Amino acid sequence: MTKFRLAIIATAFALLIGLAGYNWYSSLHPRSNVTTSQVDPAVRIGGNFTLTDQDGKTVDQTILNGKWTAVFFGYTYCPDVCPLTLQSLARIKAALEKSIGGKQADKLQIVFITVDPARDTPANMKAYLASGGFPSGVIGLTGTPEQITAVERAYRISAAKVGEGDTYTYNHTSLVYLMDPQGHFHSPLMSDLMPQQSAEQITDAMKGR
Repeated sequence: MTKFRLAIIATAFALLIGLAGYNWYSSLHPRSNVTTSQVDPAVRIGGNFTLTDQDGKTVDQTILNGKWTAVFFGYTYCPDVCPLTLQSLARIKAALEKSIGGKQADKLQIVFITVDPARDTPANMKAYLASGGFPSGVIGLTGTPEQITAVERAYRISAAKVGEGDTYTYNHTSLVYLMDPQGHFHSPLMSDLMPQQSAEQITDAMKGR
């Protein structure tokens, strides 16, 4: 048997070991989201809602008026996708500030809506968003289970509780919705884009391209 064939066999064996290890890790640490990357343009996204922000103030859909808004659903106990998405939005906003300037970049706000109202009280949302690594000025929203269900339906969000006790997670849609200054859905921010590419997408939207 040649050294070349031995090398191929060794590489294939290593890949199998790696795949087995990944599957084992995934079984112990399931991802807490269901990623949706496509939006049917015929389906209306968004609408009226009444929720509570991290300062305990009651707000409604008018908080979207006057600014471009990235709306994202998740929860503070999310082990992976939610913090990573918020960190990605921080990088996107930083890229936006570099490309169009801080004053113009301030026209983009970020709204984080929980799918876990039982644990995500306003105080918990406030502490989580202030914990570091996330964009400054994020508006965190929670509410009663009925209010959260209503806003999930309005944004066509899927959220399902997994497990019991204090360690339960949620499988949920992880799409980021870009809403225009009239509070209407404009387009999804795709998770596979680099921060600069997403910043360019937002800039084009702001300029009506």
